[in-house]
Amino acid sequence: MTREKLGREAAEAALTALDGWTLAKDGASIARTFTFKNFSEAFAFMTRVALAAEKMDHHPDWSNVYKTVDVTLNTHDAGGVTALDIELAKKMNRYFGG
Repeated sequence: MTREKLGREAAEAALTALDGWTLAKDGASIARTFTFKNFSEAFAFMTRVALAAEKMDHHPDWSNVYKTVDVTLNTHDAGGVTALDIELAKKMNRYFGG
């Protein structure tokens, strides 16, 4: 997977296939909020994503409050959104069930 920054148009095109994700106004990151039935489901999701992220050597910026997980993805060393962010977002959506 490449760490080459996607242009705004490429990032927007990739997001058309990613339900729930939005591109930041500056085009430097993508974000989504996941809401679960309870804390246990949210934590299980985060655990599953953490294992995948570690394998990818690509880690999300995220926070968890009770049953809500807020995620922001970008590739810091590329200065924006890359294919790695899109791939991790796809995995998150699959783990979430959507």
